[in-house]
Amino acid sequence: MRYFNRIFVCSALSVLALMGTTSCSDDFLTEDAGHKVTDALLNDETGALKMAAGLYGNIRWHFGYEWAYGITLYGTDEFTNGADLTSECWNTYDNRLNPLDLTPALGAANKNCPAVSALWDEMYYGISTANLVLEKAVNVANEDSRNKALGEAYFLRGYNYYRLFAQYGGVVLQTEAANGVIKKDYTRATEEETLNQVISDFEQAYKMLPTTKWRGNGTWTKYTAAHFLAKALLFRQSERCSSWNGSYNKEQDLNRVISLCDEVIAACPLAPDYWDLYAKWTGVNCKNEGLDEILMAAEHNDDSSTQGRFGNRTYNYFDPQFSNFSGAWVQRGQYIGGMDFQRCRPTEYTYSIFDNVNDARMWKTFKTVYGLNNIAQDANTVKSTYGITDEQVPDLGDEGIIFILNKKSDTRYNNDAYGSFGTSKTVHNFVNPNTGKWVPNAFITFLDGKYVMNTFNGAPSSTNVFCGINKTADGSRTGEKGDAHRDVIMARSGETYLVKAEAQVRLGKYQDAINTVNILRARGQWKNGEDRSYYTDGSMAFLTSDGGDKDNSTATSRTVKSNKDKNGKVLNNTEAYYASMTHTNTYYLSTGIEKTTEASNLQISSYTQLPAEDEAILQALGCSGDYDRMLNFIFNERTRELLGEWNRWEELSRAGLLVKRAKAFNPEAAPNVKANKHELRPIPQKFIDILQTSDGKNLSDEQKKAWQNPGY
Repeated sequence: MRYFNRIFVCSALSVLALMGTTSCSDDFLTEDAGHKVTDALLNDETGALKMAAGLYGNIRWHFGYEWAYGITLYGTDEFTNGADLTSECWNTYDNRLNPLDLTPALGAANKNCPAVSALWDEMYYGISTANLVLEKAVNVANEDSRNKALGEAYFLRGYNYYRLFAQYGGVVLQTEAANGVIKKDYTRATEEETLNQVISDFEQAYKMLPTTKWRGNGTWTKYTAAHFLAKALLFRQSERCSSWNGSYNKEQDLNRVISLCDEVIAACPLAPDYWDLYAKWTGVNCKNEGLDEILMAAEHNDDSSTQGRFGNRTYNYFDPQFSNFSGAWVQRGQYIGGMDFQRCRPTEYTYSIFDNVNDARMWKTFKTVYGLNNIAQDANTVKSTYGITDEQVPDLGDEGIIFILNKKSDTRYNNDAYGSFGTSKTVHNFVNPNTGKWVPNAFITFLDGKYVMNTFNGAPSSTNVFCGINKTADGSRTGEKGDAHRDVIMARSGETYLVKAEAQVRLGKYQDAINTVNILRARGQWKNGEDRSYYTDGSMAFLTSDGGDKDNSTATSRTVKSNKDKNGKVLNNTEAYYASMTHTNTYYLSTGIEKTTEASNLQISSYTQLPAEDEAILQALGCSGDYDRMLNFIFNERTRELLGEWNRWEELSRAGLLVKRAKAFNPEAAPNVKANKHELRPIPQKFIDILQTSDGKNLSDEQKKAWQNPGY
């Protein structure tokens, strides 16, 4: 985090003083509390701005551990669990997902399972800090400084209540600083009251925050507030609020959403190329972290003094377990931008929803090739075991793992036309027709008209083989398990277009929504002259010679896994990097088209004629009527544009699509996910258990039950 040091303050929501301010265990990170700040600091201009800067530290929590994906991506249509079952209950909705924090004693796979109280605790911790700033900063004489500090405090409080509302529904509204007063007799606000508080806070932030990133990258601006205000108003007119939103003017809310989105879109233009947002990350605080499109990011850097309690661990969650299944042909290390913790496994829906020929976003998101960085078997063994020739034996830098992202209708690979698929631990003989080399680990999405990506090396419900995404890859790490240093994008104007388009759908302006989405799709098209077989990701930050901003400090060190060439020489990390990063993808293997550098076309002419990928999904969902079709189309487009960007569960829950789409496309979630229950999370039991009535008595069982969300 470059511009903001995390500052912890003593005051917190008083009930959290009894609960502890975080639900994570103490064995993986240490608290950097440093309670050196007093309320008096807020009484002058400099102190108020410093305290407001401290608010930014609260958002880094979201990406410091397993909850990053567990509460945002699991249990949806896009991702299911891999073979690692750390957060399994969040994906499967089994009876372990209940008001109690799950531990191994209660059935967790290990002690790292995200607690149901994690978000609750941390959001209230941030809210209490924001309340303190709001109480004190109002006294700052300088209007500009006062508004900046207050605007940031209103924004964080609004954002935290937005997350609480999205996850839990109505919650406790604490809008005054605790000032050391211990309180146990809280009242739970209604959903309407909670969301209206969110809208009010975002309105205040929108009025007070500057339009410029005056603190530097990561600054919350007027446009950040406008984006989230638009999302909150859209939420009010969404299906989850249908039982009470009738008293709010639908057209007024949705037209305000469109107006706010237009303001953001005009001021915060899209990055020219989808590459720039994630894949072309060249190092700590690189220029692409300052793109105008980025509205909100949790900032990180390589300065340990600013790390605080939570570093960036998101690089762990999207890669398959290649070090396990590859038969040692592909070894992990910091020269590969992601660790293979195999948490988030894309579903068949996720692979299928892309136009794999024309949509460049697919190939700038999925990592389909891992270079061979270790000679695991000598040539004679390879030839005799797999039945291949001298010319077909691969060497360092050839393909060690490939994923072919083809379509269900693809018949090119039927009957082992180029050999059989599988891991190197199975006797398979796939030879890439484009290179003439045997690939030790070769996988395909569809074969003989069937989805087979989930059939390799394990049960379909928990295989460790899948094609993952690259949006968190970080080649600046100095250890294979070291924290990442890249910022995590939390909001961008690419999403703003989709918020606007959904508002247009809700107003019945379906062609207008298509026109809005077409702007995003235009960026996602291949440009004239573009090499469709080229690939890169944030691993490139490892070396300046490959586009990074500086060489990794471990570049000349021997590889931890003692990667070897065919002569037995141990590689250093630079040699392993060049073997690993082939800068190629499987585009032509996956599509079967002739090589081309022509521009592609993703434009949709009419809402009555949606792309084939969408029509297949709409048919599977049984969608009928323009509204149902177009709402689901918007969520298909959200996948193509925003895959893995930390909000899928909340968005599906908001629009009343979570259960239907999880049942249709997530086989692990389908048996258990229930309507009128799983659209909300359980209220943490440890919070309910300490509540008292106004006269100091503990709550009765019936009173506790009244606090809980339906079905838990």
